[in-house]
Amino acid sequence: MEEFVSGQLKYLKPSEENWQPQDWLPDMTDEDWVERVEAFREPAKGLSDAVLVVLVGDMVTEEALPTYQKLINGFEGISDETGTDPSPWAQWTRGWTAEENRHGDLLNKYLYLTGRVDMRAVELTIQNLLRNGFDPSTAQDPYKGFVYTSFQERATKVSHKNVAQLARAEGDDSLQGICSAIASDEARHEKVYTNFMSHIFEQDPNGSVLAFHDLMRSQVVMPSHLMQDGSGPDLFENFSAIAQQLGVYTAKHYGDIVEHLVHSWNVEHLTGLNGEAAEAQDYLCRLGSRYAKLAERSQRRQAKIEPRQFSWIFNRAV
Repeated sequence: MEEFVSGQLKYLKPSEENWQPQDWLPDMTDEDWVERVEAFREPAKGLSDAVLVVLVGDMVTEEALPTYQKLINGFEGISDETGTDPSPWAQWTRGWTAEENRHGDLLNKYLYLTGRVDMRAVELTIQNLLRNGFDPSTAQDPYKGFVYTSFQERATKVSHKNVAQLARAEGDDSLQGICSAIASDEARHEKVYTNFMSHIFEQDPNGSVLAFHDLMRSQVVMPSHLMQDGSGPDLFENFSAIAQQLGVYTAKHYGDIVEHLVHSWNVEHLTGLNGEAAEAQDYLCRLGSRYAKLAERSQRRQAKIEPRQFSWIFNRAV
């Protein structure tokens, strides 16, 4: 696939053309930096605790980037053996990592400057997540790996886009711009990983359908599901519940992503599949509607959930 991958490198922007975190933040070298910081902080005072919680959770997820680069480099045939390999795969992985690295940096600095969250509790969560790692159930299989990354890039795009809308509704235009910029990056990255998998489907439809099926059968593991802040084992579940209540990332979004990938990879129209792959095809084509029904029940359950405390916001309850 190296020739095909070479053609996808165009979706990485030159560093000089990319936005950088400083573009969205007060310039601390200006003589009036105090006034600039105060002006930056003012709209953030209006953000609800619930929005702060999902923003911290998204930032913590982004900050675990070293784990994700390691995952991709572990896929069979993809590794960057020297760390500076010139192969298209290695160029993509390093370029993708370099662009993604800006996301956690920017959200981290934004949260620090607002003074609205307990940064030590947040930093502890980041360290714990990196220490704990995560297992997306892809092993070293590039087929499953690129199904997973296609799914996750779209999921993070949805999440950041929805937080941007909440930020606008709560009066923080800076945060809206930040989250929208990150979502735009995720959309480019999603396109490439989806393209990788489209090419694999063309070369090996049977193996591709089975890999897609296997990953969906066990459900997609969220990359931050092992986050911990030292206060209990349910941090990820609590964060996810708030994201669901706000409509940032819900069971419906999960089902919509499944349907989108089924359509993107033309799964419903694949022909000539062997028996096992044909069964997997049928399962995948019905999966989106199943999740739509589950989403309705999930939404009813979320309305009954009791408030829970978060160390990130000084143990206030949401």
